Amino acid sequence: MKNKKMKPGEVFFQSLNYLLFGLFTLSCIYPFYYLFINTISSNDLSAAGYIKFYPRDIHFDNYFKVLSISGLSHAALVSVYRTVVGTLLTVGASAFLGYLFTKKEMWGRQVWYRSVVVTMYFSAGLIPWYITMNNLHLTNNYLAYILPSIITPFNIILVKTFVEAIPPSLEESASMDGAGYMRVFWSIIIPLTTPILATITIFSAVNQWNSFIDTAFLMTDTKYFTLQFLLWRYLNESSSLAALIRNSPDMAASIQNMQTPTSVRMTVTMIVVLPILIVYPFFQRFFVKGIMIGAVKG
Repeated sequence: MKNKKMKPGEVFFQSLNYLLFGLFTLSCIYPFYYLFINTISSNDLSAAGYIKFYPRDIHFDNYFKVLSISGLSHAALVSVYRTVVGTLLTVGASAFLGYLFTKKEMWGRQVWYRSVVVTMYFSAGLIPWYITMNNLHLTNNYLAYILPSIITPFNIILVKTFVEAIPPSLEESASMDGAGYMRVFWSIIIPLTTPILATITIFSAVNQWNSFIDTAFLMTDTKYFTLQFLLWRYLNESSSLAALIRNSPDMAASIQNMQTPTSVRMTVTMIVVLPILIVYPFFQRFFVKGIMIGAVKG
């Protein structure tokens, strides 16, 4: 079978597949490559748009200068904090609720489950959301980054469907040996649901890391600003970052040596996306399996 000669049609089909998927892969990789080579190339050439396929006049000063911008390191810590804590709580809550909703003996199971799912289809809107967050004193509060995302209906549905595919005999055997719900959850459910938990970890971490709208609406104190919010502010201000410089003298002193605003924006963007690019490959092997199994209705 290994030496079987392919027909001309099969050769054409395979070649076309390789070509199309190769082009698709390049189209996904090139934006990150383009971003990176512009951050390490001459700032003047980058601002003029001459850097397209390879770096010129390589240097790494942009990274050192951007990392020295006032408030940027603290914003990075805030982003890391909300990503780590928010992801852990979201994954834990999704795993536990997804498991509970598979228990027929749970009081009001259908009512609670439907109450959670219905929030996927209906939203009060931005103004009621802000009023609610303000009434709960979650403005200028770290908890505003954590609490709203703990209960995520989509993640709960994925875990519930995954758990329903686990043979009931495993839980029954543990119950006969005296294991309670929590013991079954920690000793059986958690190890067996690793693929789907890794999947929702990716979802939650990317969502937390990239979020900036909540910062824009809820946070006025700079100590609560996230890295993504600062990037968004840089990208939306004038070409010379004049507004940012006028409003923050300390910031002006720290970035005045940057040659072009383009170098600031591209370097900060690269710093923002780099952590996700590093972490994702470690979870990728669980991703496809988790999604495929978790998406099949049990």
